[in-house]
Amino acid sequence: MSITAERKTAVIKEYATGKDDTGSPEVQVAILTERIANLTEHFKLHSKDNHSRRGLLKLVSLRRRLLDYVKKVDTTRYQSLIERLGLRR
Repeated sequence: MSITAERKTAVIKEYATGKDDTGSPEVQVAILTERIANLTEHFKLHSKDNHSRRGLLKLVSLRRRLLDYVKKVDTTRYQSLIERLGLRR
């Protein structure tokens, strides 16, 4: 359900805004999107796993708050981020 260390570093390299960037909102949203996608696949097999479903809802809420922050700070960064991630909004 969680992402591997190799996949996480690949996502960080892809969405980082600088050389040592690991905490920018873009990177955080990309990592959360990866975790949400993994959990969504998990629920296709385990539809009654309600404990993990609560965690999924918390991740989605956190991603929404980060996206709202990016939109408030810089709209062009927000637009490019949701296009790169393929999110509806």
